[in-house]
Amino acid sequence: MSARVGVRQLPRQAVIDAELASRKTPVSPFKHQLPGTRFERASEKRFAVFSDIEKALHRRRLIVLLPFAMIVGLVIYAGMDSEPFHWALTAIGVALAIAMAFSGATIQRLRVLVLLAAVWLGFAILPLHGALFGTPMLAYPVYGKFTAHVDKIISASPEARRIIVSNLQPDDPRDAVSIRRARLFLAPQPPLSPGDIIRAKLRLAPVPGPVLPGAFDAQFHAYFDGIGAYGNVTSELELVSAGPEFDLIRWVDTIRRQIGGRIDRVLTGQAAAIGWAMVVGDQSLISDETREVMSGAGLAHIYSISGLHMSLVAGGMFALLRLLLACMHGAAQTLPIKKIAAVGGIITACGYLLLAGGMSNVPAFRSTLMLALVFGAVLAGRRALTMRNVALAAIVIILIDPPSIFRASFQLSFAAVVGLIGVYEMPRQGMRGNLGWFGRIGKTVAATAMTSFIAGSATLLFSAYHFQQTAPLGVLGNVMALPIVSLVIMPAAMLGLLFMPLGVEGYFFQAMGWGIDVMLEIARLVASWSAGLEAHPLLSATALLIGLAALAWFAFLEGYWRYAGPILAIPAIVLFGFAALPDVLVADTTQAVAVRSDNGFGLLGGRNRSFAVKVWSEQFSEPIAAKAFGIRCDDQACVAPGQGFSVSLVKDYSAFPEDCSRNQLVVTRLRAPKLCRDQTTVIDIDDLKRGGVQWLRWQSGTSQFEIRPAITSLNRPWRILQR
Repeated sequence: MSARVGVRQLPRQAVIDAELASRKTPVSPFKHQLPGTRFERASEKRFAVFSDIEKALHRRRLIVLLPFAMIVGLVIYAGMDSEPFHWALTAIGVALAIAMAFSGATIQRLRVLVLLAAVWLGFAILPLHGALFGTPMLAYPVYGKFTAHVDKIISASPEARRIIVSNLQPDDPRDAVSIRRARLFLAPQPPLSPGDIIRAKLRLAPVPGPVLPGAFDAQFHAYFDGIGAYGNVTSELELVSAGPEFDLIRWVDTIRRQIGGRIDRVLTGQAAAIGWAMVVGDQSLISDETREVMSGAGLAHIYSISGLHMSLVAGGMFALLRLLLACMHGAAQTLPIKKIAAVGGIITACGYLLLAGGMSNVPAFRSTLMLALVFGAVLAGRRALTMRNVALAAIVIILIDPPSIFRASFQLSFAAVVGLIGVYEMPRQGMRGNLGWFGRIGKTVAATAMTSFIAGSATLLFSAYHFQQTAPLGVLGNVMALPIVSLVIMPAAMLGLLFMPLGVEGYFFQAMGWGIDVMLEIARLVASWSAGLEAHPLLSATALLIGLAALAWFAFLEGYWRYAGPILAIPAIVLFGFAALPDVLVADTTQAVAVRSDNGFGLLGGRNRSFAVKVWSEQFSEPIAAKAFGIRCDDQACVAPGQGFSVSLVKDYSAFPEDCSRNQLVVTRLRAPKLCRDQTTVIDIDDLKRGGVQWLRWQSGTSQFEIRPAITSLNRPWRILQR
């Protein structure tokens, strides 16, 4: 006791010096000494970047690289031409486990083995996921009457609905299909809920492939979601039986629809549509015009439930509970009010996730997982926002839903969170003194602008690749709109949900609608200022790989050398990340053939309103005319000139002898004779069945076409050989 009293009488600095002197320098498990001894002095003699790498390894940040290593394995698997042998995967996994357990490897080698094991796990997780949840894919259209189980209501509008059904049982055994589930398009009536059994005449069709090489692959994602066909209800839809009364999915869907109905009672038009999206996660009512305006202003993330909404709702509940408990007499002294509030935040985030669509909503699920880690850190008394938590959240998502890493939502949210935490964990000088109201407002605006700039910069590459446009004034749009979202829209939505049992939610939803209207006006204003500035050079998949490497470097290091990765990625993308423009595009499932001439793209065949043509026009940021420049047609074929070549679209076998000898490219939905292939470049029905959409670029030096099919191999379980 006397010793303790003596220590307390010493000056504070003397106590600190005495305690530091009494400590022994701990030995790191990575065989490095802690900073402040020989490690620090030796680091000064090395190149600074290697010092930062050693410090990152010493601080056990190797875990930050594990999700990136798993992504590398996923990319390698998805890019293969055929399935790997299961015995080979098992043998590699066993060899890595033995090497880590019994080889007596040094720490450096063990780190390499851990990263290789993460790559192997990423490579192996997709085939395992496919074995558990994959489905045979429908290879030909099927018409018939089926009984099916409703699994999920994807979206519902006054005009139509999209649902997922399973256990399809045909009335005629000859119409039997082996698929697990199908996605159907049907009328808005009668009302349906998950768990219902329906009976109707259906048209089932194969899932379409990508409309361009490297574009979104619906077959890939449908296979891992267990969806083997797309279709629609043609007639005679009837509800055979309702689902079980006590079912969580059915109950949540009913609650979501009821909340949407309450919103519709108060709001109309696009205010109601965005209200549906922000409260229950259903974006089906948002018009294309609104999407384009919001995207042009950099505000498209607002109507997609993600980190912003989860943080406002769960963080708001955390703050509210903590305030209420602090105001209760004696509670602050007897109860761990911060931890109780953290539990309330976790429960609120999970409830909002259910309203947003559950685990199928990847941004919402990722945000909920991050918030669970943040509040879990509060419960454990640890630092909440760290790069390790981001890595843990990414690893969990990859293990649960590995195909999601190929979706834009995962890439955008992951990049934004890594960028924000990476910048804000850097040491910085805060503002001191009493700022006053104006100072606080200015600080809030500056923080909003900085957050928007960081998130926009981190996601710029990924949004440019997936959506072919950027928001040059996105920072300004977010600075103007986010205060409305944070202070009006989301609080009003949350209060509306809380007071809905009392029937007074209308006042709060009116306030939410007013905020949405203001936000839309801001979006229109900012989008008009940036009109014509959204276009950018076309990016290739190589640009994504460069961006992934830069993001991994940025996440792993802690010092200022972390910025070297993104900075060096810019010239690398300029040199290797741009994609060439095609001269000819041929659709697989429609008659569309687009040819580039001196006057731009025009159609040699097909309609310019088809889905493929719309995507082509958006992808290359240029209109496609209804007719190609200089087109000449007769009953047997159509011919159009390109830039140094000519293309013939053959409709009749009688046209092959003449057109194959006169044109540099022949496109036909028939089976071209071998003699024609010997004379010129041919894309016929067999090429379209095997490779899907065809991308061609004329090489003037060799007078030949470079051909890139959208599908490079049919030896994958999600690929379909069209019949």
